Amino acid sequence: MLDFCLNLLIFFIMTAVFIKEYGLMVNRPSGTQAAKSGASDIAVYVLASGQILIEDRVVDPRAVRANIERLHAAKPTSGVLIIADKNALSEWVVGVVDQVHEGGIQNITFGTSG
Repeated sequence: MLDFCLNLLIFFIMTAVFIKEYGLMVNRPSGTQAAKSGASDIAVYVLASGQILIEDRVVDPRAVRANIERLHAAKPTSGVLIIADKNALSEWVVGVVDQVHEGGIQNITFGTSG
């Protein structure tokens, strides 16, 4: 019984040595850098409350793609500037990025506010 416990202990120690956890560290830019956006970009704000503003209008998260497609048709050379509040959840920002990609825009710039 003691040999069995010793073998289990050795097994767990050896497997713990080879386990590597990978992560991605993201450093968001400061709010002063977000103010340097181009005038031709489509501004999308993700607020800490979960609201999404496109061109200073509150938009339902499911309607981001349609609004981006409409604005991109009006300004075909424009990119999208996503300005997220620093207290906004990352899943909201990722959802907006997915909607923008589905809308056909690959030129996305990020910034923060607050």
